[in-house]
Amino acid sequence: MRVRSLFLGLCLAVVPAFPAQAAPYADPFAGSGRLGRAACPEPAITYGGIPRTREYLDAVVKCLDKAWKGRFAADRKPFRRPAVRFYDEPERRVCGVPWPESAAAFYCTNRRVLVFPLSGEWIENRTDLYPLKVAAHEYGHHLQSLTGVRRHYEARVKASPSRQAELGRRYELQADCLSGVFLGAVWRSLDRTADDWAALLDATRASGDDEHRRSHGKGATRVRWLKRGYHAVSPAACDTWSASRAAVS
Repeated sequence: MRVRSLFLGLCLAVVPAFPAQAAPYADPFAGSGRLGRAACPEPAITYGGIPRTREYLDAVVKCLDKAWKGRFAADRKPFRRPAVRFYDEPERRVCGVPWPESAAAFYCTNRRVLVFPLSGEWIENRTDLYPLKVAAHEYGHHLQSLTGVRRHYEARVKASPSRQAELGRRYELQADCLSGVFLGAVWRSLDRTADDWAALLDATRASGDDEHRRSHGKGATRVRWLKRGYHAVSPAACDTWSASRAAVS
């Protein structure tokens, strides 16, 4: 799945080196502790042959709300749940802007809304963890907005337009890492196996950039940041902004 955001490409954001006049950027997740272990049993995405995608995503978002609210409270940072909108299929416009081309799901930054289409290859008839990872990735963009990462990203793009693609990848890869943090926190409560984890890594790898589009990172790069968050179970591990250019390729 391609998770495209609006405005400046809802892409990753990271900056290995700022212009000489700019102060080094302090990632707001630095120093944050581990995300608390949480119970998040997955409901069936289909039941008796009937799609239950909305019920599935409702449950996942509630888990995300609970887990991240606790982390923000421990870090003494203000937290606000995102709004959520479901669509049977992509609309021409949503959140006041055109539906992003080729988007699976996305985060509507200007209104802090998670937007989920209930159809498409990203979620229909799937039995793997990819839909959960996608939801957690988009939720990561919400966390970036709450902490000021989004404002930083937009300011850097404005100051250095030629670096938009690179900064976008840093932004998106941080969201991949944050999705891994959540997966690591809830893994014990999921009725999943090592094979399911391997399948998720394969699906994530397949979602990487191709030669024509360099917005989210190569498949191997996306997998690397997802695994980094999963094993650390802490958003402090997701500082793509100080990573080398090679690490966000």
